[in-house]
Amino acid sequence: MTIPTAPGRPRQIVGAAVLDSLTRPARLLVARRSAPPQLAGQWEFPGGKVEPGEYCEDAVVRELEEELGIRVRLGAEIAGPHLQGWPLNGTAAMRVWFAEITEGEPAPLQDHDDLRWVPLAEPGEVEALPWIAADRPILVALRAALAAGTTG
Repeated sequence: MTIPTAPGRPRQIVGAAVLDSLTRPARLLVARRSAPPQLAGQWEFPGGKVEPGEYCEDAVVRELEEELGIRVRLGAEIAGPHLQGWPLNGTAAMRVWFAEITEGEPAPLQDHDDLRWVPLAEPGEVEALPWIAADRPILVALRAALAAGTTG
């Protein structure tokens, strides 16, 4: 669903929690930012901006292909507290979906200098990474969705 841009409405960003499997997830793919300087070295859910007239789901698929060189199948959305998802700052909000790679090998092609598959079974290993602050609440919701089995 595309949410129209309007004055006072945050810019729509999309992201993905890329899992090794939507049905039996054991690992999460995380990406380390290389820019801008204030976010460089911090980990995030890969994704990007929704283009005018683009559906959010299509934007996630496009962004993952551009940034990581992969094609994905989307699973359930990790619903945020607002219509536009998770607040990132005063000017942007992000909707996030679970995703599974269907084609390609992930590589840091744009905006990232490292990718890492992190085991989900290791308590606290994902959370111990230096995440972008705005993504931390999404991690809590991700854990709840994994526990409930609502990734697909």
